[in-house]
Amino acid sequence: MTGGSAPTGPAPPASDAVVVAAVGDIHLGTDSRGLLRPAFAVLPDCADLLLLAGDLTRHGTVEEAAVVAEELRGCGVPVVAVLGNHDYHSGQEAEVGRVLCDAGVVVLEGRSTVVSAGGHQVGVAGTKGFCGGFAGRSAGEFGEPEMKAFVRAARQSAGRLAEALAYLADRACDVRIALTHFSPVPDTLAGEPLEIYPFLGTYLLAEAIDSVGADLAVHGHAHLGTEHGLTTGGVRVRNVAQPVIRHAFALYRLPVGPARATGAPPSP
Repeated sequence: MTGGSAPTGPAPPASDAVVVAAVGDIHLGTDSRGLLRPAFAVLPDCADLLLLAGDLTRHGTVEEAAVVAEELRGCGVPVVAVLGNHDYHSGQEAEVGRVLCDAGVVVLEGRSTVVSAGGHQVGVAGTKGFCGGFAGRSAGEFGEPEMKAFVRAARQSAGRLAEALAYLADRACDVRIALTHFSPVPDTLAGEPLEIYPFLGTYLLAEAIDSVGADLAVHGHAHLGTEHGLTTGGVRVRNVAQPVIRHAFALYRLPVGPARATGAPPSP
């Protein structure tokens, strides 16, 4: 699922960093019109692009997607999104994606895009992701067909993310970001009940990210989780579910050029 286009116009002078705004789990309904529009209107003053980490609607209906689209339309920075489990609930995920695309949002599922942001080329690889659990406490592709299908869905989603990141590795990107809804690491789930960790993400996503590399991984889904995490390979992970960041969006400054080459971490 992909589409939409980034805003065009004269490229601003390149800086030594890209400032990324990110949020997930905004769960807008038909009664949410205008709720986030004032915050999104100031994005050009503080960020170079906006990432949406899924669960943009409450029940995944076209009517709710239209509300999200109007909040974002003409916000002045490129917007890249993945859908979440709520956006799939009504079986209208394709239509939800099209509504967002019509508003200029690039919607990814197992694909990547390169946008011009802050005078730099920013590559984003995106997929919803899926459940499954983490090292030592994960489901296995064994036994009943239902269990095999469950784990296979997680494995296929992670495989698509790896392919999308690999595509970006062959492009001249100043920054590469992995965007998912489900979490790739348990670090950012701290605060959630341990019993539901397997339903909040899978280590397979982290393996995909580490196999190719990225400057940042962004996800949502874990409302009671923690913002900061790290993959085994050292990629910074941020849980941007709105109940976690407690703002309309969080801002992350990603170094480019010499600062990126020395491994300078994103801030804050």
